[in-house]
Amino acid sequence: MRVLLALFLAVGTAVGSGDADLMNARDKQDRAVLDKIVAESRTAADKQQNDANAQYRLAVAESVAAEVAIEQKDKAKGREFAEGGMRAAEKAVGLNANSSEYNRILGTLCGQMISSQGLAGLKYGNCALKSVNKAIELDPKSSEAYLSHGVGNYYMPTAFGGGMDPAIKDFEKAIELNPKSADAYLWLGLALRKENKNPEARKAFAKSLELNPNRIWAKQQLEKTPAQ
Repeated sequence: MRVLLALFLAVGTAVGSGDADLMNARDKQDRAVLDKIVAESRTAADKQQNDANAQYRLAVAESVAAEVAIEQKDKAKGREFAEGGMRAAEKAVGLNANSSEYNRILGTLCGQMISSQGLAGLKYGNCALKSVNKAIELDPKSSEAYLSHGVGNYYMPTAFGGGMDPAIKDFEKAIELNPKSADAYLWLGLALRKENKNPEARKAFAKSLELNPNRIWAKQQLEKTPAQ
């Protein structure tokens, strides 16, 4: 059975003044900078246990760090970051259950726990889907929520309601809601390639890079996709 990658989130939501540094480190796969941001976010969250936003910021930082670790095939470190981020996201949701974004990041991190543990991690599947569905319910116009939902469908077996068709629809919806979402185009390209639609996939990857030329992982996907 296929499992969800740590890339379940493709976090594109601004979380404050440090967000540019976080996204730049993700794009460049700079794990040293990511480690520093996570440590600083954890210190702040520890000092503000009842501050939902502080917990959310930590969850986002850990999710991005997990994302890059998995991109570089370091599943052990990805699991470590995802587990810490999930705890922070649970606190954020506990403090404000009506936040679409807090639910989305929790679902993202649950998905990352699945990816880092293989079949043993499938117990997190309900958390992943339930949380992202809740995020969409709370904010039907959230491009990021549809993106997360699409990545879930990408890796979820057809027998469980996933597959490329629903994934592509989710990515297209994410793009409709935010035409400048480089991550949505990136994942649309991955889904199209899975369907052996390589020319269309390359166009999606190229659009992703047009929107975000610094994303190393997107460049790698374009390079590995045949022209036909």
